[in-house]
Amino acid sequence: MEDMARVEGGVFTMGSDAHYPEEKPAHQVRVDGFWIDRHAVTNRQFGRFVAATGHVTLAERPADPADYPSADPALLVPSSVVLVPPPARVDLRNHYNWWQYVAGADWRHPRGPGSSIEGMDEHPVVHVAYEDALAYALWAGKELPTEAEWEYASKGGSEGTEFAWGDELVPGGRYMANTWQGEFPWENQQLDGFMFTAPVGSFPANGYGLHDMIGNVWEWTCDWYQEHGRIQHSCCTLDNPRGGEEAASIDPREQASIPRRVTKGGSHACAPNYCRRYRPAARMAQPVDTSTSHVGFRCVVRGQPGA
Repeated sequence: MEDMARVEGGVFTMGSDAHYPEEKPAHQVRVDGFWIDRHAVTNRQFGRFVAATGHVTLAERPADPADYPSADPALLVPSSVVLVPPPARVDLRNHYNWWQYVAGADWRHPRGPGSSIEGMDEHPVVHVAYEDALAYALWAGKELPTEAEWEYASKGGSEGTEFAWGDELVPGGRYMANTWQGEFPWENQQLDGFMFTAPVGSFPANGYGLHDMIGNVWEWTCDWYQEHGRIQHSCCTLDNPRGGEEAASIDPREQASIPRRVTKGGSHACAPNYCRRYRPAARMAQPVDTSTSHVGFRCVVRGQPGA
């Protein structure tokens, strides 16, 4: 499996009782062995897929007015969500102070019109919605990981530590992942060397040889978003759990009007003063109709221990 690492199956503690409510309860899960990409899918790799298939991403297509009957038609142009740091402190209760829908933002233009991915071949592809990630995985003969597989792999064989690499965010002053240093969202000191995404492999691999499982970009999983308690006790078992088989299985109070899948790992926009989600147990409910400048993906191949 080129550029993939083998992760043998095992039992681990999924979730956390020490941080955000959506991570509770911590519970024991067993997963079977699988292969997983050593790093997130890059612009170079996604470009090969687009060249071979002619795929047009969700961000590059105008939205269907029938799906958004109350929206201003002028806002339904091809667009995607971009992190735009404000010039000074803002109200952290309103994420629109730094997240903006930008017309013309897509995987080739990550900051919007006028930007490009020239010189960014090895950066993780962003502005990919769930359907785009799934299309790539199918083309590559792979799949998207479950939340349990992703979390198990992100730990790199460690258990019971705060972070994938231990209990210190910056051990010995060494940055282990691409996250935000300074006061989010207006002051990024770039102590790790990067303002936004970093080339894959810029930070140390975990115990399984996987890069950037924490930070850089959030990554799609195939699981519908549900509370851990429901996953554990209702729809799934502790063996190879999946977060529901279809959107209808989700409590409407959790998914609002748009179905959401679980994304994992945190991103370059995670900061101690706002989002401490640079941990294996962290999770985010990402709308399937939305692409952003800080969400990407990697793929898995299940089984095949001798491949």
